[in-house]
Amino acid sequence: MAAASSLVPQFSGLAVARERAPSLSSILFFHDASSQRRPFSTRRAPRGVVAMAGTGKFFVGGNWKCNGMKDSISKLVADLNDAKMENDVDVAVAPPFIYIDQVNNSLTDRIDISAQNCWVGKGGAFTGEISAEQLIDMGCKWVILGHSERRHIIGEDDQFIGKKAAYALSQNLKVIACIGEKLEEREAGKTFEVCFQQMQAFADSITSWENVVIAYEPVWAIGTGKVATPEQAQEVHVAVRDWLKKNISAEVASSTRIIYGGSVNGSNCSELAKQEDIDGFLVGGASLKGPEFATIVNSVTSKKVAV
Repeated sequence: MAAASSLVPQFSGLAVARERAPSLSSILFFHDASSQRRPFSTRRAPRGVVAMAGTGKFFVGGNWKCNGMKDSISKLVADLNDAKMENDVDVAVAPPFIYIDQVNNSLTDRIDISAQNCWVGKGGAFTGEISAEQLIDMGCKWVILGHSERRHIIGEDDQFIGKKAAYALSQNLKVIACIGEKLEEREAGKTFEVCFQQMQAFADSITSWENVVIAYEPVWAIGTGKVATPEQAQEVHVAVRDWLKKNISAEVASSTRIIYGGSVNGSNCSELAKQEDIDGFLVGGASLKGPEFATIVNSVTSKKVAV
């Protein structure tokens, strides 16, 4: 019993967080394909050539989630291998665990392999978990941590996710660190509060940000077809970059890439990419379509177009 009880602190992050009650709040600004964008105050990008606020390379990740079978994944990999992608973009895809080896053995070296999750420490008697060491052994270079589906469906809390990130980084696995607010939190005007709290949990555990990409994914926009307007996304991205500057360092704020996720597709990626502080995308459903995913990767060209 003593041995079993010693493991309890490791699992303390798995308690399901209480839902925050909706309250009277500011209007939720979002749009879908049929709605008109509404103005949202934010720092405007300068006229002329659109530049990235950070110094990092544009990054696009594809999160396949719990989708695909052997045949459909083979078709997707073939489409990705045939796709023409801009060179000045880092690209990674995250297949389900059981297909990582299949994808790694057949996908072009142009695209890195990411996992969708990993365990908080070294492997052992943790049924159903996958360790960072095992992911490295399978050829993974990245892992997605803190995704809202892990936070709000599985129940992982901020501190548990931060510890996961620290351990993955210690094993030379790069981290896509996800943050984002729920619908009621945005309605209550708590977007920054929630995102900064999640950022703080990463900062409490991470000692080096060199191999971290931050993915801002508003929960209300994931898989719903509702997309944050470019102005909305930019406002949060610039706020997160400012948070990094004030709480970590100006160098980290400049070098850390902050990407957007939430119903990104081939139709809306170019306008989002034009925003100065959007350094790329974490793509869900559209990443299951090779040609469309390539279009999103190639939206980096929007950074070079005059506004």
